[in-house]
Amino acid sequence: MTTANELPPPKALNECGALIIGGTAGIGFATAKALAQAGVPRIVIVGRNPERGEPAAKSLTDLGADAHFLAGSPLDPADAAEIAADAERLLGGIDIMMCTTAADGIAPELFKDIPASDISRILTEMATPAMHMASAVLPGMRSRKGGVIVNVASDAAKTATPGEAMIGAAKAAIVMFTRTLAIEEKRHGIRANALTPSLVHGTASTERITSGEGFSAKLFASAAKQASLGVPDADDIAALAVFVCSPAAGKLTGQAISVNGGISAA
Repeated sequence: MTTANELPPPKALNECGALIIGGTAGIGFATAKALAQAGVPRIVIVGRNPERGEPAAKSLTDLGADAHFLAGSPLDPADAAEIAADAERLLGGIDIMMCTTAADGIAPELFKDIPASDISRILTEMATPAMHMASAVLPGMRSRKGGVIVNVASDAAKTATPGEAMIGAAKAAIVMFTRTLAIEEKRHGIRANALTPSLVHGTASTERITSGEGFSAKLFASAAKQASLGVPDADDIAALAVFVCSPAAGKLTGQAISVNGGISAA
């Protein structure tokens, strides 16, 4: 039975093909594993490092998924289009697209200490990959009258935090982009939501910015004290991602959802 505007019902997870950008480590890989365990039969993970990506894909195969690794980065729109085309072929259609890329070398820093020449680069590297990938997968999703887009941003998109002026600006761009995309594409059966974690234990990004005695280490040590329910790990974020991708969340779109253990309530 279709809805009034003739949209098909959301696909069950065991009927979906999933593309995970940044899926070789951290939140992306945890989500890929959780989706495989939830019955998603076809998964493509994308990353820049084949030495990490190939074993990651093999571990998903061991969980029962038909899994593939693609080497690449969606920072360039042409590369994003190529990734989407390859994933469409491997998956037989992209039903789920999650973008959880992290920009290398960007850590919390007071704005006064950031060279003006770095501003454009930071915004571009942090904000545009999610936009490039959405642009690349939307035509296929529209043609099938359905799809799920999940972008991983940050609590910095919602809560002003010292040292995160640039990070917050970039992540807020992802959140507003995702929310607006949800409104534009709902009539085509496409849902779009953002996940906005804060500190996440056990990821390379967190380890990089919390090591040592610098500003970012002190910032996140203070934030961790506010997480009375415990600092989340990648599996906590992945559990939410699986729900958001599932038919159980079939009416959930345009939201920015935080899993942060109580660090903030934005």
